[in-house]
Amino acid sequence: MTGRCFGYLVGSRHGRARADDPAPGNHTPWSGPAASSTENTVESWTTSRRSFLRLTAGGALAAGLAACGTSGPKTFGTTTGGGTGAGDATYWFLTGQPQQAILEAQVKRFNDANPDTQITSTEFQNDAFKQKIKTAIGAGQGPTLIWGWGGGGLKSYVDAGQVEDLTSWFGQNAKLKNSIFPSSFGAATVNGKIYAMPVETTTPIVLFWNKRVFEKVGARPPKSWGDIMDLVPKFNRHGIAPFSLGGQSRWTNMMWLEFLFDRIGGTEVSQAIFEGKANGWSHPSALKALGEMQKLIKANGFIKGFSSITADSNADQALLYTGKAAMMLHGSWTYGSMKDAGGDFVTGGHLGYMNFPPVEGGKGDPSNTVGNPGQYLSISSKASEAEKATARKFLSTSTLDDASVEAWVKSGNIPVVTSAKDKLTSVSDKNDAHWLRFVYDTSANAKVFAQSWDQALSPTQAETLLDNIAKLFQLSISPRQFADNMNAEIGK
Repeated sequence: MTGRCFGYLVGSRHGRARADDPAPGNHTPWSGPAASSTENTVESWTTSRRSFLRLTAGGALAAGLAACGTSGPKTFGTTTGGGTGAGDATYWFLTGQPQQAILEAQVKRFNDANPDTQITSTEFQNDAFKQKIKTAIGAGQGPTLIWGWGGGGLKSYVDAGQVEDLTSWFGQNAKLKNSIFPSSFGAATVNGKIYAMPVETTTPIVLFWNKRVFEKVGARPPKSWGDIMDLVPKFNRHGIAPFSLGGQSRWTNMMWLEFLFDRIGGTEVSQAIFEGKANGWSHPSALKALGEMQKLIKANGFIKGFSSITADSNADQALLYTGKAAMMLHGSWTYGSMKDAGGDFVTGGHLGYMNFPPVEGGKGDPSNTVGNPGQYLSISSKASEAEKATARKFLSTSTLDDASVEAWVKSGNIPVVTSAKDKLTSVSDKNDAHWLRFVYDTSANAKVFAQSWDQALSPTQAETLLDNIAKLFQLSISPRQFADNMNAEIGK
């Protein structure tokens, strides 16, 4: 994932940031100065994986948020107003807009409403955060509220006894739990127990297509994997690449396998892998998915030279909106950049999008999706009982409150709560409104919203995965060799 900056997540994608992510956040490179909480400005930017969209003051969806943020940590929200300090809590999160301003506002609202128990927050750039949080938690000196990407990173905290089990707390706060997309809890759950609260936004992976290109060749959008394979020779005959792909980035290839594993074998195949079950990668459905992937590659399903194209350059998106490629599987964070750079591609209604179609005979639910189901907040098990009480109150009152939901939607994002649906009517641009409704429906209706593999797995397994995916797409290893190489990494 070299070269991607994420504003806060990200993820995201789908998740935990990988060790080679220069700065995630779901997901975002924003090269201009941070916007204040009261104004939005549009600066020049480059999109990275899990870049998040935002709305300009006029309502148009624009660039992703800024991954790299300001220099050095910044502390704010210091204890004031009569607090004794006994229940004061600490909270670290990432810089980068729009999430930075939204999280700062959450802390301010909480502190204003609770003068006797304050939260002190410290903001970090992504790389600094990743280094600092791991060291601090390992030494028992981490913040009370632990911000993260869920998945494999959260599991490592759980295995070390560093975060609180929130299962019973959610049982006592059923209304809060029921307000959150059920699919977002997957990356917050370890061994059947919930150790983090889903917060912030959701960004699924989407199958995009160029309507003008489809009209040109007289084609219809695919409704199945078979349709996809049938479209490949049709587009190739017209000198149009069936799919754009920034394959040099590796994680872009991974999105294809995530969907094929799900659509062919159902969620249990990937879940067995995440749980470290022996020979999970050689499940019959997994081998079939790997084989189908190579069939598409051998049929010239992707743009020529895809393995030398990077996603961070946005060249893969340009191939789609210029009509050199008919389709593209990519993160929902790319909508804003295609709108910004693609002329009338988005504004003229020429962009089509859909969830990944089913595979004939497959076991997977076609409502399932993959990507970044949310971001996550845990409570440190090393905090005092008074600090934990303050953290729980913050989670229940200030992270997904109405003001936060409205702010996320205005920024061009879908927060992880069902109430976001009611805010979509405020989006005036019809293309943006339709798009946000699609993202909402995809996230809210997914039976399972799977986290990106390279975030759900341990860092060691993730790096081996990305290397082997590159080899699989280059046709230098077979599906069986891929499975054997990955089975050898289980448990690492």
